[in-house]
Amino acid sequence: MKIVYVVLGFVAMIIGSIGIVLPVLPTTPFLLVAAVCFAKGSKKLDAWFKKTKLYKNHLEDFVNNREMKMNTKVYILAFASILLLGAFFSMNNIYGRMTILALIAFKYYYFIFKVKTIRA
Repeated sequence: MKIVYVVLGFVAMIIGSIGIVLPVLPTTPFLLVAAVCFAKGSKKLDAWFKKTKLYKNHLEDFVNNREMKMNTKVYILAFASILLLGAFFSMNNIYGRMTILALIAFKYYYFIFKVKTIRA
């Protein structure tokens, strides 16, 4: 199972790295997935990843202090909202739609009230 975490960690890290260049693709969520996968997959890879510039520039503040830059928050919220709204409009089940609306509300609550904003 550890090899699966390591492979997923590298895939998420590569996608997150691409997200630095492409503004459509959010960086932080993929790097968070990579951090979790490396932590579960290998202590050496976890230590290596935490020393990289990717981690230090995009995740360290969030992991240590639960804070993010405003533009990072906006990218995460916008990308996730677009995906969730796509699912919302393609679904006919009222319970599924209510669940998606609850997820959207919780996501905004969490990012607005639980994650501090760093002013650049």
